[in-house]
Amino acid sequence: MNRIRLLSEQVANQIAAGEVIERPASVVKELVENSLDAQAGRVTVEIQSGGRSLVRVTDDGLGMSRDDALLCLERHATSKIQRAEDLAAIATMGFRGEALPSIASVSRFLLTTRERDNETPEGTRIVIGAGKILEVQAAGGPPGTTIEVRQLFFNLPARRKFLRTEPTESAHIQHYLTLAALAFPQVAFTFLKDGRQVWQLPPVIGRSDPAGRLGALRERLRALYGAEQKLLPVDFAAQLRSFESAGDGEGSLVAVPAPLVRVWGFIGAPGVSRQTREDQHLFVNRRPVENRGLNFALMEGYHTSLMKGRYPVACLFLEIDPAAVDINIHPAKREVRFHQESEVRRLVAQAVRQALLDFHGPASSAPSRPPTTVRPLAGSPTPREASPVAPECVPPSPPVPAAGGAERPPGTQAPLPNFPPALTPVSDPAQPHVAQPPLRMGFTPGPVLPGALPPPQAQPAPARADARGSATTPVPLLRVPLRLVGVVGRLYVVLESDRGLVLLDQHAAHERILFEQMLSRLESSEHAPSQKLLLPATVEVSARDASFIRDQLPALGRLGVELSEFGERTFLLDALPPFVRAADPRRFVLELVDELKAAGQEVNSLRLGEHVVAKTVCRHAVKANDPLTGPELEALVENLRHCAMPYTCPHGRPTLVEMNFRELEKKFGRTQ
Repeated sequence: MNRIRLLSEQVANQIAAGEVIERPASVVKELVENSLDAQAGRVTVEIQSGGRSLVRVTDDGLGMSRDDALLCLERHATSKIQRAEDLAAIATMGFRGEALPSIASVSRFLLTTRERDNETPEGTRIVIGAGKILEVQAAGGPPGTTIEVRQLFFNLPARRKFLRTEPTESAHIQHYLTLAALAFPQVAFTFLKDGRQVWQLPPVIGRSDPAGRLGALRERLRALYGAEQKLLPVDFAAQLRSFESAGDGEGSLVAVPAPLVRVWGFIGAPGVSRQTREDQHLFVNRRPVENRGLNFALMEGYHTSLMKGRYPVACLFLEIDPAAVDINIHPAKREVRFHQESEVRRLVAQAVRQALLDFHGPASSAPSRPPTTVRPLAGSPTPREASPVAPECVPPSPPVPAAGGAERPPGTQAPLPNFPPALTPVSDPAQPHVAQPPLRMGFTPGPVLPGALPPPQAQPAPARADARGSATTPVPLLRVPLRLVGVVGRLYVVLESDRGLVLLDQHAAHERILFEQMLSRLESSEHAPSQKLLLPATVEVSARDASFIRDQLPALGRLGVELSEFGERTFLLDALPPFVRAADPRRFVLELVDELKAAGQEVNSLRLGEHVVAKTVCRHAVKANDPLTGPELEALVENLRHCAMPYTCPHGRPTLVEMNFRELEKKFGRTQ
């Protein structure tokens, strides 16, 4: 008796539906992708009961003829590809031809379509129940396609009971539509839930150049999330480093030029983060994807700019040659795999970091000097004192001469600088001038010290504008003039700008200054210093980790870690950087492997010692309750202006917090 037999077409379709259609959001995804591939300019999605009882998708795309409408319901019937070679250059959202027959096999399905270029008003309507065609007839309607999916999984009660509550299923549908609306801002989207309109997004008409695309995306982000998000534009392009060889069909190899990779979109400004990855939207060739490598690259770009446990906010688009990415590794096309994963990760991390560096940029109001030169504050360690291998105590602040030649005790505040000219209030000649008496806040009014820094003379840098002329990029806080007001709790420095109130954490700010100062000295050499161990240690790892370590031996040598092969899966560790202490060599090597995998091959040459440097500067930086004089506070702000990443300390905590006038007016009840 034969035990192997062919499955019926209905059972095969239901199995395929189990792979492609997981929940109502999967139905919406497949149908909307078909609408976008059909060049639709308007897409309307209507659901009821979380998509269980009804999913209706209407578009104004190309539509289908009667024959095409019948053929599209067959498995693996598609207009997107013809040959196997086409899989290497897929430029459409769908391509396998499995979605419609899979959906129709587990629902009550109705398709109404009419060709856009057809001169006659006659269209086609097809009714299907559980995969069987029940009715085919002519029908009128506008050009485009409308698909209704009712009673999803009605013939698979085991699958239906695994669906979540209606609010949960609706949330999944809305999340996908948000991604589709971000990927195609030129398409109008309407979303209806249980007869109520959730949103109606008009098309954003913009130019096709990079500035126009950024402007269109910014407008769509504003429509979906509001205008309160502080986002930075990203526009980066580079070629992959390596070159590949491909066959010419006759057995010989030909050189293929490295493909161009473009990364563009928006990322959160310093201080904008979330506790989850919910607001990380990543697209590859306009396709929303999940890829751990891209998530790691995003975190690597924010290195030392995020607190532990926080995640960046991003809406990034990666444009790459379709031949360099495989989108056919997941039945629902959620995950992708890159041909050169490490190179792509490196470029994405570089794009993110470059956007953060460009946000601050060189301070226009600061004197011209190399950015890596950081002047030590009074009471801060000298370069020798700040060495990570020989930390010393911070010397006390010397007495500061007060007005009139007398010495001022170290614990008192020096006279504050005058209001900078760029922020000088314009007096109204119609109003009589009334001198306001000085407020008794513990600071003695007096003249400016001769050694104080000159106030900034430049006006605040203008905000960047999008294609429509509206400001999109927030002006960096350290590029506007700041007036020193005082200190709260001997820790938080109170500053005033033309935008409102600014609080500076003197400890976090000094940490960032010393951190960049010390790294700049250590990075001046190509190789990190290395120190031999008294007794070399043998480390045995798994076969996968052993293969990874072999590829990384040159990079580890530059990091100051001397590892050599001592067997098939065993390595000999005989040297470490002097600022690294490893009580357990095997654990150290495994943690190192994990860190290199997460950061990518292009890691900072001092990455292994960064956490030690951060701990060292934490000990040397000024602490809470350390009194700083006026010139010292001015020098602190001025030195912070010249840091590459001035808005966070090495641990990712913010150095500056701004409260603009709008927020202040809300707190005092002046505005709603």
